Amino acid sequence: MSENPLKARLRRAERMRQLKAFGLIAPLLGFLVIAFVVPIVTMMLRSVHDTELSQVWPTVTERMGDWTDRKAVPDEATFAALAADIRASYANNTLATAARRLNYDTRNGRSLLFDTARALPKSADNWTEAVISANERWADPETWGAVKRASGPFTSYFLLAALDRNRTATGKIIAQPPSEALFVDVLKRTFVVGLGVSLLCLVLGYPVAYLLATLPPDRGNLLMILVLLPFWTSLLVRTAAWVVVLQEHGLINNALIWLGIIDQPVRLIYNQIGVYVAMTHILLPFMILPLYSVMKAIPPSYVRAARSLGAPPFTAFVKVYMPQTLPGVGAGGLLVFIMAIGYYITPALVGGAGDQLISYFIAYYTSSSVNWGLASALGAVLLTTTLVLYWIYNKLVGIDGVKLG
Repeated sequence: MSENPLKARLRRAERMRQLKAFGLIAPLLGFLVIAFVVPIVTMMLRSVHDTELSQVWPTVTERMGDWTDRKAVPDEATFAALAADIRASYANNTLATAARRLNYDTRNGRSLLFDTARALPKSADNWTEAVISANERWADPETWGAVKRASGPFTSYFLLAALDRNRTATGKIIAQPPSEALFVDVLKRTFVVGLGVSLLCLVLGYPVAYLLATLPPDRGNLLMILVLLPFWTSLLVRTAAWVVVLQEHGLINNALIWLGIIDQPVRLIYNQIGVYVAMTHILLPFMILPLYSVMKAIPPSYVRAARSLGAPPFTAFVKVYMPQTLPGVGAGGLLVFIMAIGYYITPALVGGAGDQLISYFIAYYTSSSVNWGLASALGAVLLTTTLVLYWIYNKLVGIDGVKLG
């Protein structure tokens, strides 16, 4: 039985409509893929893809695949391959690349390689003895474990380092000593600051959003301009302004001394107080706007109905009005939190050395240390943790929604 011609034409028309709609969004989709998806995927790959050492030491990194007894040093052929690669890279001025990579994973890796290169003979009957004589650290399996971990093409070293973990020569994952552990505490600090800034923005932004939503349009629009005014000023300028205001002889300290509240200046900058104050001021509009959009859509008749039925003003607000603003609270809190954990300029300018967030270390390893692998691993850990928290938030909101329904 043949298909109804009308249904076939309708199906073709619907398909053409979908193709036209896709054609309209295709440029934007392509831009998002190129500018957003590809950099993130590339970053994630750099955290596990490691070919830096194998490019300058091709022979010994290939031989490391045959090293099975991790409790003992490799065989003579591997020592000979190491000596050949060290001499070749030293002659080609690429030994610094190998030294930089090994320096990530072992102490004084640069001095180890350059001392070995200068002390190696041109020929030897026993390369094991010759290499160990050049530097006795080559007799330690842990040194060879560092070479093994750097041999690529894939490695777990950077991700483990981002979690303050390390893999021994035998393959066992251990925690870094407390004196060397850093990134887990930085990650905790990042999320604590993000959560604290989100709560401060909620406490300060909720009444402002309520005032904007309940005022007459002429006055409400004027206040909305004041809320949006910070967007017209550079982030760097706003942060620098807080440096001036919060410094030892700044506006706040001088005002408190003049009022007799304090006798000497209080330290308000280059610590967490300055970080919280500056970040709350900068991110406050991102909390107010979602709250305002939700509050503006709530009919005032709901609260009036509750009050007409005998509810006091506070009870009507808490029981009737506030639950309807929870979507705005969730959206604003999530937006502020995600932006706060990725902030770099503000904590770098107004925070102390112990107040930097994880973005500071990502920037350091990207530009100063040029350790792209560790920078990518830190970014991957931050992204993964944020996605997990977002998933938990969605689950909690869904459970609450079911209960409310």
